[in-house]
Amino acid sequence: MASAEPAPTGLDLWDRRVADGLAFLRRRLAGAYEVDEFGFDPELTAAVLHPMLRVLYRDWFRTEVFGIENVPAESGGLVVGNHSGTVALDALMLTVALHDNHPSRRHLRLLGADLVFRVPGMSELARAAGATVACNPDAERLMTNNQLVGVFPEGFKGIGKKFSERYKLQRFGRGGFVSAALRTGTPIIPVAIVGAEEIYPILADLKPLARLLGVPYFPVTPTFPWLGPLGLIPLPSKWLIQFCPPIPTAHLTEYADDPLVVYNLADQVRETIQASLHELLQKRPDPFAR
Repeated sequence: MASAEPAPTGLDLWDRRVADGLAFLRRRLAGAYEVDEFGFDPELTAAVLHPMLRVLYRDWFRTEVFGIENVPAESGGLVVGNHSGTVALDALMLTVALHDNHPSRRHLRLLGADLVFRVPGMSELARAAGATVACNPDAERLMTNNQLVGVFPEGFKGIGKKFSERYKLQRFGRGGFVSAALRTGTPIIPVAIVGAEEIYPILADLKPLARLLGVPYFPVTPTFPWLGPLGLIPLPSKWLIQFCPPIPTAHLTEYADDPLVVYNLADQVRETIQASLHELLQKRPDPFAR
């Protein structure tokens, strides 16, 4: 009877990590890695980006996820969430939640605002993480290729709203995300995120300074700008993420350009998310509970 191999010691694990790290660097320097047509770099995401985000996701925000079974195993889908938090950490945490909890380790391809792709360095990083510009043609191409696409219809109105308006969904725009789903017959998966509203509570918005800097808003929070760089550390709120049952669209593809159908479906998604937010808030009575 063959004896079992001894468990690796701490030194062995360290050596393995160093070897893996050096191999990763060699592949990067040699260009021996692949990206898709949108610039998504799965290796960089898995080796660098997700491990950094998990520090916030697991240890700082103590995130819990519900309803992951509502996300398709292999086919495309449009994941629609509420947006909040001053900085769009909710979108990043959602990518980790989906990848780490889904049995198929699915990636979420985020649709980002134009501003994200105008900032040097941020544009390349966003594309490497799987994001692309928020436009229907790109969303439709991704979903046709069985990708999960993430969209936050509230946009800057959501992440820039004051703390007094927390967990109250803002207007969903013209429903472009619904048209993209209808054209591809892709199911819409509403998702509710509780926790982001408390990380940087906006007490005021200095609009003149925002216009001067060319940004949608300039937030004043309990810690920013008073504490300088320390004010950028998010408060350790408790996060809950709920994936709701998918809303099918395959039977409505011929209505992709019908404003009434698009509006009604967008309103259904919005109401589903709002109701789920109320349920999650009842599960989490203390915003900073362990």
